[in-house]
Amino acid sequence: MLAIVGESGSGKSVTALSVLGLLPSPPAKYSSGEILFSGANEVPVDLLKQTPEVMQSIRGNQIAMIFQEPMTSLNPVLSCGTQVMEVIQLHKKTSRDEAKRKTIELFSKVKLPDPENIFKRYPHQLSGGQKQRVMIAVAMSCNPSLLICDEPTTALDVTVQKTILQLIRDLQQEENMSVIFITHDLGVVAEIADRAIVLYQGQIVEAGNVKDIFSNPQHPYTRGLLLCRPVLHTKGERLPVVSDFIETSEDTTHKVQGARDKVQETRTGGDNEMNVPDNIPLMRIEKLNVWYPAAKTFFGRTIDYNKAVNDVSFDVYKGETLGLVGESGCGKTTLGRALLRLIEPVSGKIIFNGLDLVTCKADQLKELRKDIQIVFQDPYSSLNPRLTIGSAISEALKVHDIIATERQRKEKVMELLEKVNLSTTFFERYPHEFSGGQRQRIVIARALSLNPSFVVFDESVSALDVSVQAQVLNLINDLKNEFGFTVIFISHDLAVIRYISDRILVMNKGEIEEIGLAEEIYNHPEKEYTKRLIAAIPGIEY
Repeated sequence: MLAIVGESGSGKSVTALSVLGLLPSPPAKYSSGEILFSGANEVPVDLLKQTPEVMQSIRGNQIAMIFQEPMTSLNPVLSCGTQVMEVIQLHKKTSRDEAKRKTIELFSKVKLPDPENIFKRYPHQLSGGQKQRVMIAVAMSCNPSLLICDEPTTALDVTVQKTILQLIRDLQQEENMSVIFITHDLGVVAEIADRAIVLYQGQIVEAGNVKDIFSNPQHPYTRGLLLCRPVLHTKGERLPVVSDFIETSEDTTHKVQGARDKVQETRTGGDNEMNVPDNIPLMRIEKLNVWYPAAKTFFGRTIDYNKAVNDVSFDVYKGETLGLVGESGCGKTTLGRALLRLIEPVSGKIIFNGLDLVTCKADQLKELRKDIQIVFQDPYSSLNPRLTIGSAISEALKVHDIIATERQRKEKVMELLEKVNLSTTFFERYPHEFSGGQRQRIVIARALSLNPSFVVFDESVSALDVSVQAQVLNLINDLKNEFGFTVIFISHDLAVIRYISDRILVMNKGEIEEIGLAEEIYNHPEKEYTKRLIAAIPGIEY
């Protein structure tokens, strides 16, 4: 199990796609080198010199790949079973019945519930973890010699991630298969890999046994990746970023050991004070319910509901950061959106500044939206691709008639871009011209343009590299200190939640599992569900 580690843009995926000949040519060009693959042959062949027909016989058969985003890798108009059968029939020339039997057997092997039912279902009907298991079944369908996993667990919950990692490891050992595992998360590498290669700007800066690399990192870049993980730092402490280590030549090995010592301290103790100006509830949620129809009669009458948020009550105090954590499907995003009336509650109260948002009329809500903002998980899908970022940020100012003239709005947007550490020259650029971390800064600037007193961050750092994640978390803390807004921070990662939150609210199946001070919940969880979330956080124990 070889791990290839590095941030976005380091060359990890380009390397993997080169092996399978999946890079577009042009513009991609292989200027030199060779890719020698043995597979079933005793004599290695250079994959760069093979014909398209030979590569097609190797691709998916002797070398398989699990891509980062299963929803875009699976065909939305074909059932999951059909997509696995297609690969088996193409490479193994079996009958349809035999391919179906093999597919159901594979679904069982990757631990999908009710394989015969999953066979008939479409990708959109499955959860993220289930879609990833279908992708693994596709990859394993022809018993490949080499499996390439390109960030297969990046956006998954820690508990789902843990089961997927274990599944890949089990399959690798059962089938005696080689695996290249691509990731930016060193915690995952420590959990699964035998050897690791660290890539930086397209070059290998460190390689060797995982234990040796993590216990004694030689390159500043590796040290930076190790130290910028939130799990190593207490609340309020500024997170280091990779550039801090690249720009300095001093030996920072002692910092690595110091950070590891701090992990043990934060897991066994910590500050249990809630760092808020006062204990005045800014928002009070009482017996909130958000239900979706789960079953209907022939005549359309709903007879059963999926209770995404079920009888939830809690307070959000003025000036605090309340962390909302739980697995996918627990109701945390539904709850976050219901607080802004982006999803309509069935019943309950959301009291904000003395007003019940549930009963507010449209004109009242529009006025209140200046004070309550949300930053969505995927900034690319929440930005209009046809609007420049300057127009996207100033649009809110225009809609709410806060600044009268175009020139003044532009000045305000320039000021906001500087606040989120972006260049003012970006004003005329479009969303596709930015990296994921930059886009996240843009949507934060847009949310803050109206100077809100309450902001919901919905999985805002889940899919970011550890170093970019550290930059965004630092930015959120800086802006909160400057503007004084109250935050609900939604995430499935308890390490991130512990770092940024004053209190933590744990959700499970639409209900509150437990709520309390961040360090208390993290270090002394009462419920088994919370203990399981904490145990699933990938750690480096070297």
